[in-house]
Amino acid sequence: MSTKKITAKKTGLFNKFLNVVEKSGNKLPHPVTIFMLLSLLVILVSEIVFRTGVSVSYYDARAKADATVTAISLMNPAGLRYMINSAVKNFTGFAPLGTVLVAMLGVGVAEGTGLISAALKKLVLSTPKRLITAVVVFAGIMSNVASDAGYVVLVPLGAIVFLSFKRHPLAGLAAAFAGVSGGFSANLLIGSIDPLLAGITNEALKAGGYDVAISATANLYFMMASTVLLTILGTWVTEKIVEPRLGEYKGIQTVDSMEVSASEKKGLVAAGLSLLVVVAVMLFLTLPQNAWLKVDGTLDAYIHDGLVPTIALFFLIPGLAFGMASGNIKKDKDIVNFMSKAMASMGGYLVLAFAAAQFVAYFGYTKLGIILAVSGANFLQSIGLTGLMLVLGFIVVAAFINLFIGSASAKWAIMAPIFVPMLLRLGITPEFTQLAYRIGDSTTNIISPLMSYFAVIVVFAQKYDEDTGIGTLISSMVPYSIVFLLGWTLLMVAWYLLGWPIGPGAFMV
Repeated sequence: MSTKKITAKKTGLFNKFLNVVEKSGNKLPHPVTIFMLLSLLVILVSEIVFRTGVSVSYYDARAKADATVTAISLMNPAGLRYMINSAVKNFTGFAPLGTVLVAMLGVGVAEGTGLISAALKKLVLSTPKRLITAVVVFAGIMSNVASDAGYVVLVPLGAIVFLSFKRHPLAGLAAAFAGVSGGFSANLLIGSIDPLLAGITNEALKAGGYDVAISATANLYFMMASTVLLTILGTWVTEKIVEPRLGEYKGIQTVDSMEVSASEKKGLVAAGLSLLVVVAVMLFLTLPQNAWLKVDGTLDAYIHDGLVPTIALFFLIPGLAFGMASGNIKKDKDIVNFMSKAMASMGGYLVLAFAAAQFVAYFGYTKLGIILAVSGANFLQSIGLTGLMLVLGFIVVAAFINLFIGSASAKWAIMAPIFVPMLLRLGITPEFTQLAYRIGDSTTNIISPLMSYFAVIVVFAQKYDEDTGIGTLISSMVPYSIVFLLGWTLLMVAWYLLGWPIGPGAFMV
């Protein structure tokens, strides 16, 4: 159902800028058409860059080898064969596709039985209204412990939570998205990204001739403080900029009554107990030295491939318990119907995912992203900045390159061998260089259409306003990106001037 803003757009220079971004973006064709047009643009640009003979050389810290990359054209027989022969594989291998669909099987049951609705009613009744924005942003930031699950679970839940409080659901979606993606590197705990980046940093040090290494906890203290800062900043942007621009929501209010019925209370108790059982089982399967989900004593494989099915189970099993206790599940056919309904709601996303998958695959195949990343790094290296000013320039370059290469590890594998040894020679520790990269890498995720989950967020937003386009989403996220980049960088500068450790035994200089 289309919902129109009933309040006038806010005035002021910054809001006028956001209005232009929104109007211009929403005048663009449907996102599916945009991705198709972008794919055609990549085909054309790849031919031009190939014809000009552009190439870059760098050390790939993931492959542990020197590499020279030349643009690959799609406008030749080999390119045509690639586009045709890889179309299905590009689609089925699109990272968010499996994540979204598998998670939705569990979420669909939890939603269909009424568990999510009942739990949100409890949340509404027990959480002070003034804290709900901070809770949504904070939960989004913390979700990166579970890799990409926050995109699928917390972003749509943010919209539902705000709607439960009679607030604009797109503001809740934006707040959750800002936390999940804009604050991707921040956390109070060590997440899957920490050992991944540290491993690349150590390989860059080795390639540069340095017999030193950093640990996965190298940025822990700073990232813990960043979690608090980004929660505050995200809350402020949501309540002072984003929500006022959206105006009052006049769509369908999906949560009518805030009263929790007797059957819902019974179901919540059953769901809570079942959740405790699931948690206990997962702890048994992951914590002991010889736990079944460990391979060679580590959980790396499970963290990479097993978290999404686990997230689905964390919704599915409590959903089943709630449904049976409340009487909303009477036979197995009900469960299948809930799952089928959830899958049916993803039809539009499947179409969008196909187009987005082809674009992302073409961009990777042509090597344009790598050429852009290495060229940007070489440019920054050549302009003669030193010390803290070089670090600040590095953050800006990382933030810019992040608009074109979504993978944090892929960019760092290219940039680390250049910047880690270079900055170390100038007295900047590898821990600090990695920290600066994480700031730039995180803050522009939320405004990059190349980010894998961007298409997913557009679909979530269109559930509440079918007229929502890329312009609406980007104009809502630009304030978070700017404020996060400035605020996070200022925290880094203050930390640098105070000389505090950024992790256990890790300093900036």
